[in-house]
Amino acid sequence: MKKLMIKEELMSMLRNELPVLRARLGISQAKLAEMIGISRQTYNVIENGKREMTWPIFLSLVAFFQNNEQTAQMLKQTEEFDEKMKKVLSSESIER
Repeated sequence: MKKLMIKEELMSMLRNELPVLRARLGISQAKLAEMIGISRQTYNVIENGKREMTWPIFLSLVAFFQNNEQTAQMLKQTEEFDEKMKKVLSSESIER
């Protein structure tokens, strides 16, 4: 249960930062959605907090922002983000 709470917290942290991260890159919701393989409408409701993101969408967004030098450092500076990601990912690899 603890892992689920950490995942939910991570997804919430990222959702709160999505507008700023996207603006930092100067890309539209449509372009970002296309790059991670979802519709603009889906991305819009996630960014606006009207729908929770799934874990695969979360991972796609993290990979996208961590692989961009303009946003990677910003993401790392988000409160305890890296530590929590390491906890979740290490526990998932143990469970498999």
